[in-house]
Amino acid sequence: MSKKLYVGNLPFSTYDEEIRNLFSAYGEVKSVSLITDRETGRLRGFGFVEMDDDGARAAIEALDGQDFSGRALKVNEAQERAPRPAGGGSGGRPSYNKRSW
Repeated sequence: MSKKLYVGNLPFSTYDEEIRNLFSAYGEVKSVSLITDRETGRLRGFGFVEMDDDGARAAIEALDGQDFSGRALKVNEAQERAPRPAGGGSGGRPSYNKRSW
């Protein structure tokens, strides 16, 4: 069984391979996903690592709060994303089509 870990407070210059190498010291890394901004493509400062249960526990204990390129990492078990409400409408933009006579 595998666990998904949240990795936060990453420098914006981090590469997937750096995170894979860092976490592989604690167990088999199945995947690394660093989250980027849709518009700029720039790293948003967090990502996810999937690894086996024992390795995940060891990585959390060893890496949470540890320095990585001058920043204290935040490492914990990822939480399921809360469902988003079904959308529609104006996408958050105000409507200027209404007439006020």
